[in-house]
Amino acid sequence: MTIAGRFSFKNDAEVVARDYSGLLGEVESVIAAVKAQRHRTKVSKEQTMPGTVLYSPLGLNKAFKREFSARGWKSVRVDCDYRDEFYVKDGTQRQKAKGAFREMDFVKGRLGVEVQFGKYAFLVYNVCAKMTIFHNLGHIDAGVEVVPMKSFAQDMSSGVSYFEQFVWDLQHRGEADIDVPVLVLGIDHE
Repeated sequence: MTIAGRFSFKNDAEVVARDYSGLLGEVESVIAAVKAQRHRTKVSKEQTMPGTVLYSPLGLNKAFKREFSARGWKSVRVDCDYRDEFYVKDGTQRQKAKGAFREMDFVKGRLGVEVQFGKYAFLVYNVCAKMTIFHNLGHIDAGVEVVPMKSFAQDMSSGVSYFEQFVWDLQHRGEADIDVPVLVLGIDHE
């Protein structure tokens, strides 16, 4: 795959170039190693494109996991301990949620990476919430979000978000003091 777009959210391009250049090189080599065409295996059942062979997000995610793992990157999972002090006391017994967690796809040397081939809301959550949470918990200082370009997303199931849309939204949202520097990489098939 190729990198076809770069967007620096909260000066991440400068932060990554200065503090994580070796790790960014690994991220770039992972992207180059994943061969998208091998994952064009999903036969659409959607009404708008029945029978069309699309890229499989599941297959692509597995390929990214294999490549990152081979380079020593690990997923980081934190358990969520939900407190019950915020429940409304109405006499009804409430059961605390068990087994809840948050997970970052890949972390190495305090740089977090999320690879997203899902719906738009997941992109916003990754950059505007998850990366801040993992920073506050002491796991990362900066992040990289890997997302498809529109030209790539068009060959996936409907509703997959893409680089151009996400960059526009981040530019118009603006930055906040709690945001973590994130480099958004738009990827395309070979």
